[in-house]
Amino acid sequence: MPGYGWISLTTDYGTFDGFVAACHGSIARIAPDVRVIDVTHHVPPADVARGAFVLAQTAPHLPPSVHVAVVDPGVGTARRGIAIATPNGVLVGPDNGVLIWTAEALGGIEAVHELANKDWFLGDVSRTFHGRDLFSPAAARIALGTPLHDAGPALDADTLVRLPDPVVTVGDGWLESEVATIDRFGNVQLAAVGGLLAGLGPDLVVNGNVRARRGATFADVDPGDLLVFEDSAGQAAIAVNNGRAVVVLSVRPGDTIRISER
Repeated sequence: MPGYGWISLTTDYGTFDGFVAACHGSIARIAPDVRVIDVTHHVPPADVARGAFVLAQTAPHLPPSVHVAVVDPGVGTARRGIAIATPNGVLVGPDNGVLIWTAEALGGIEAVHELANKDWFLGDVSRTFHGRDLFSPAAARIALGTPLHDAGPALDADTLVRLPDPVVTVGDGWLESEVATIDRFGNVQLAAVGGLLAGLGPDLVVNGNVRARRGATFADVDPGDLLVFEDSAGQAAIAVNNGRAVVVLSVRPGDTIRISER
């Protein structure tokens, strides 16, 4: 198996404690020449869907890598640790759905193995910190070219945990979609792909009472006005020129938004 020069990390660990540094350290102790890309460590705690969305949108823009995702409220339970091979990288993390959307974005699942080989672990595995003791060391070994089948037994991809598909419904002159993420600028990203906006006219209403306009960039509306557009990840999104759409709409991930023609 060829190796990888890069490992990416996506977690809900935050950056106020030493958790991320410990993961970097586990990688460096095994593969000191492999470089690490921190995708984010500010996934809301235990928000598996948010971690899955962020990594799936980011991984295709990274060099071929081993991608570690640790948003893992079930750490220490019977949930499995897994490694998924795709045509454009390997994914490592818990079997709780956080990896599946990224596997699909990287070309689909080619093979899955459970992380069961204790020789791959780094010392005694903590029941609450598999990111440091299990997933990061496994990623380092994979990056060095260790065959994936050495990690543990092969798994049937159909047995993997999958997150529910987000709500997306399209009608004549309207679109309903679940809120996928909200970025630090207050832009509201939807689970609907941006191409679905082509079926709507230029003058819109969001949630029945907030006027908006369909456009391509923030300057297509006046300051303070609401814009519906296709974002850089190819998703439908809502923004306010020089403002925060999340404040105007009072929504959070998981809520459903309706966009309709005036």
